Amino acid sequence: MNSLPRPVVKPKIKTAVDIKHMRVAGRLGSEVLDYITPFVKPGATTGELDKLCHDYMVDVQHTIPAPLNYAPPGYRPYPKSVCTSINHQVCHGIPGDRLLKNGDILNIDVTVIKDGYHGDTSRMFIVGEGSIQAKRLCDITFECMWLGIHAVKPGGHLGDIGHVIQRHAEKNGFSVVREFCGHGIGQRFHEDPQVLHYGRPGTLELLVPGMIFTVEPMINAGRREIREMNDGWTIVTKDHSLSAQWEHTVLVTDDGFEVLTVSRGTPPDPAAA
Repeated sequence: MNSLPRPVVKPKIKTAVDIKHMRVAGRLGSEVLDYITPFVKPGATTGELDKLCHDYMVDVQHTIPAPLNYAPPGYRPYPKSVCTSINHQVCHGIPGDRLLKNGDILNIDVTVIKDGYHGDTSRMFIVGEGSIQAKRLCDITFECMWLGIHAVKPGGHLGDIGHVIQRHAEKNGFSVVREFCGHGIGQRFHEDPQVLHYGRPGTLELLVPGMIFTVEPMINAGRREIREMNDGWTIVTKDHSLSAQWEHTVLVTDDGFEVLTVSRGTPPDPAAA
């Protein structure tokens, strides 16, 4: 789930014990997405997907769904266990009775808590046969995320991440949502640093080993402007254009990065192909 307005919680450099727990939580978050994948098809409702994810987390993994009843300052409690954002919904879509139809694109955003540690990740799904534009948007957003991840290294800066994401999105005719960002994570759901998905290289906070944060660009097919729906959570594009998002949780290591939200079904790094 994307960083929201909140009290500042300074970034914590994670210990070896923290990192061990974060690897477990990250894998479990990713495994929820593996589990739900075959259920994402025309005729399913987002509420049904949420119930399946909830039961898998609670009954099989023995994890806690972090979004359920999550209430940052100024927000009503989030009522579901995952976020499901369809088509022009940018993020924080609330699962309900909406039926998925052929051609929809869907982001499912999962955060689990295991032994007090958070594992946060999301993926895009194309329901049935998607349009060429929808597939291209999902692919470019996936590439944006991975370009941002590959910019993670000790001695680099947070601005390096945002710069490569913005450059790739805009080069392909898309725009970057600026009101929401990635975030530090650990025993707290959201902490500093805030990870912008746009910016200039060599700016913002210095990256040091032991930092853990999410990289989760939201990319719009049209203009970058957004608005909030009346439910107080769901964010949509103002121009009704499609929006896509991918998310991984990343550790800064001594010589680069480690992606923590990896499981058997995780779509591979394009650079490794």
